[in-house]
Amino acid sequence: MRLDEKPDFAIGHFVPRIMRTKQKSRHTMKIKRIEHIAIAVKSMAQFREIFEAKIGLNLEYEEYLPQYNTRLAMYPVGQTYIELLESDVKNTETARWIAEHGEGLFHICLEVEDIEEALDELKRKGVRLIDEQPRIGHANSRIAFIDPKSTGNVVIELVELTNAS
Repeated sequence: MRLDEKPDFAIGHFVPRIMRTKQKSRHTMKIKRIEHIAIAVKSMAQFREIFEAKIGLNLEYEEYLPQYNTRLAMYPVGQTYIELLESDVKNTETARWIAEHGEGLFHICLEVEDIEEALDELKRKGVRLIDEQPRIGHANSRIAFIDPKSTGNVVIELVELTNAS
C-alpha cells in the first residue's frame, strides 16, 4: 500500500501499529509530594497575624532549630504546608536570603522516599548540590538542598520524613 492510499478494512488491509517498548526509566528518585513552600520572614509575629487572622490558616506547630538559629512555623494547606522561617542571627541562610532578596518565597521542598538514593541520582546526573549528605531538618527529618545554579535559580530542598514526622 502506498502512503497516499487509504486502507480498505473490508478486505483485510490494516495500518500497522507502532509497538512501544517499555524503556527502563532514567528516574528512580521517588518524589511523593511538595512537602512545603518556605517563606523567609523578618518578623514571625507579623506573618502569623497575616496567616492566622487574615487568611484563616491554623498553625500546626512551631519549632526552633538551634543548629540553624532559626524558628519555623508550619501551616497545613491540603497535603502540603506553608513554612515560615525567621532567624535571630544575621549570618544564617535565612537572614542572608532576606538581606539579598528581601522577605518572601525562599524555597520549595519536595518529599522523597529515600534521600540518599535521591542525592546519588542527582549527582550521577551532574546536578550540583549544596548538601552532599543529608542533615537534620524540621521535625527531625532528613534534608538536603540542591544548588540553585542547577535548578534555574529556584532553591529546592529535599526531605525524607521520619515516621514520627
